[in-house]
Parts: sequence; C-alpha cells; structure tokens
Amino acid sequence: MAESLLLRLPRDPQHAASWLIVDGRGAPVGPPQSGPLNLAAPRVAGRQVCVLVPGTDVLLAEPDLPVKTGAKLQLLVPYALEEHLADNIDDLHFAIGKRTSETSRVRVAVVARVLLNEWLATLAAAGIVPHALYADSDLLPENPGKSVVLLEEDAVFVRPPGGSAVTLPSDALNQALEIAQSRADTASGARGLILYTGAAEWQEHAPQVEAVRPLFDGIKIQLLTGGPLALLAQQLPSGAPINLLQGDYAPKSGAAVGWQAWRVAAMLFAGLIALHVVGKAVQLQFLKSHERQVDASIRAAVRTAMPGDANTLDARKRMEQRLAVARGAGNGLLPALQALVQAHDAAPGAALQSVNFHNGAIEMKLSAPDASSLDHLSQALKSGGWQADLLGGTNTGQGYEGRLQLRANGG
Repeated sequence: MAESLLLRLPRDPQHAASWLIVDGRGAPVGPPQSGPLNLAAPRVAGRQVCVLVPGTDVLLAEPDLPVKTGAKLQLLVPYALEEHLADNIDDLHFAIGKRTSETSRVRVAVVARVLLNEWLATLAAAGIVPHALYADSDLLPENPGKSVVLLEEDAVFVRPPGGSAVTLPSDALNQALEIAQSRADTASGARGLILYTGAAEWQEHAPQVEAVRPLFDGIKIQLLTGGPLALLAQQLPSGAPINLLQGDYAPKSGAAVGWQAWRVAAMLFAGLIALHVVGKAVQLQFLKSHERQVDASIRAAVRTAMPGDANTLDARKRMEQRLAVARGAGNGLLPALQALVQAHDAAPGAALQSVNFHNGAIEMKLSAPDASSLDHLSQALKSGGWQADLLGGTNTGQGYEGRLQLRANGG
C-alpha cells in the first residue's frame, strides 16, 4: 500500500517541524523525526504528502444549511458564519468537508488567507508540495461514546462525541474539560473521557484532571511516548478531515501541470511563427516596392532611348528587343573595322576620314598618297574575305581621296 509522509508544522515558527512516514493503514513505518523542513524534503519522493497546520489558527465549525444547496454551498457558507467571525470574509478561506445526506449540518474549516499563503510559501521554499493540508486538531480521534482530549505542552484539543474539535491554550485545561463534560451525549449516558498526553504534561496537569474525575463516568489516560503524530496518523485512512486545499488552493491536475510546463514553450513557438510571418510580409512589401521602382526606371529609360515611342507597355521586353538589334548590327561593323586595320599595311599612307554604316554595308571615306594605294587596300580586304568596292575618288593637293564600300561576302 502507498506510503504517506505526515508532516506537522509547529505553532511557533521558531520551533522544529515533525514528521512521520506511515503506510496505507496509518501505521508508522519508522520513528517520528523532527528538525528543519529541508531535512524532511528528501522523504517526499514517491509518497503522498499530508501537512498538518496548527489547529489554533483554524476554526472548525458546523453551520446548519439547507440540504438542497448543491453547487451554491461554497457561496452560502461564508455568509452563514459571517456573524461569528471577527475578520472580513474576503480575507478568509473556507474549506468544506464531506456532507452526509441525512444531516443539514456542514463541516467547515476557516483560515486566514495570509496564514495559508505563508504556510504554502514556507513549504515551497523547502521544496515540498503538499497533496493535502489539514488542521492538526481535525485529526483528533472521534469516539461516539466519549470525549477525546489531547493535551500538549502549549495547547489542548477537545472533541466531544459527534462534534468538531476545539483548540485552547494548555493553561485553559479546566475550560477544555468543561467543554468535554457539557457537550457529552447525556441522553445516551456518554460521559466518558479519553485523555492523550505526554509524560511531562501529565505530571504537571494530573491534579486538574483528577479533580474533575467525578464528573465523568470514567477517565482513561493514554501516555504518548513518541508524541502525537502516530495518534493523528491513525485517522488518515478512515477519518474525514477537511482538506484546506480547495478552490483557489486546490492542487493542479496532471494535465494542468503538463500544460503549465509546456505553456511557455508553446507561447514562444507561436511568437516565433508570428515573427516569421511578419518578417515575410515586410520582405514581400519591400520587394514589391523595389519592383515598382525598377519598372519606373525602365519606363524612364524607354522614353529616353526611344523618344518617339510613347507606348511604355511591356517596356522591358521591347528594350531587350531593341538591344538585340543593336548588338546584331554591331557584329558587322566591328569585324569590318578590324579587317580594315589588318589591311592597312597594303596602303601605308592611307587614312580613315569618315565611316557610315547602313543596311549591313560600310562606306568609308579614305585619303591616300594616290589612287593605287586605295586599290591595294581594296585588294587586301578582298583577300581577307570581304567584298570591297571603290566607289570613286578625286585628286587633291595633298594626295588622293576616295570612297570604299565594304560588305561581308554573302551580305
């Protein structure tokens, strides 16, 4: 059976905590221990953690409420107890116990939220997350025929038959015994008393207890040599203590804890996707803007290169066609000029004065010492595979000027 760690917080924060490991039947697995909370933390692994908080700070009550309240019970309880509470109900946490169908009374535990937050923060600082949080007085055994009293060094707990436990300072033992006697079930003759206490406490308070013995049908004294933890642990399997971890303080389910662990990663992933989408949108907008600028530059270039052509539609394609034509024309001019340079040796004194390129033919105006020089130049070009024709010439005072038409063979 699963083990549990029963951990009791001290009433005075300066004192040590105490803890006990118990099995599924509430029986101790080892001796009780005490010390700082960080010493108890290693015992948490693999066990249910039940934490007991001081009953002096928790009010246990049984208000009378209509049976058919259903889900509204949580809302009605604070107002049913409001006139009995000194604090504002908004500053208090109300935990509700299990309710049997045959009674209109509801067991309720009331604690200040600030105290509950402090307890949970103290446990969290030691690395302890409780599965349940009970008032230590709520685990006092219940006896249907006798009142039960637990006397400790600084507190006394009283549970009359069929009633909730009451916590008083230890110096109020007489009042605690009066509660035990007055609330006993006189109709059934349940006037007995069971007193649990330590040896030192019994030695100190024995005269007070013996003084009221005649008021009870019998008083049974049980000395607790190892403290009260083992006694309180017996109520874990069969008792019905009120778990304070309800409502806002309820433990997170496994699914909720899993989502809590993954939520930050999921949010970061979603943010990364959103950032990627925004980045792509900005990049697309930039490219569209740049494309518009390029198109505007092309239209401006078309108007400059083709001033007589007002049509700027599909300007890129039309410019490419115009450039192809220009490059094709240049393929005839440049080789012809190169051939002229190579044939220049046949007419050393010849000089080029002007060039006119039209319809694949080059007409050149040349000057030379005499007509024979131009003829030699023409013959040299023909030898190079060109069609070279002298179109005429005239004598000048400096020599001879003539016109030469040059075409590629087959042109």
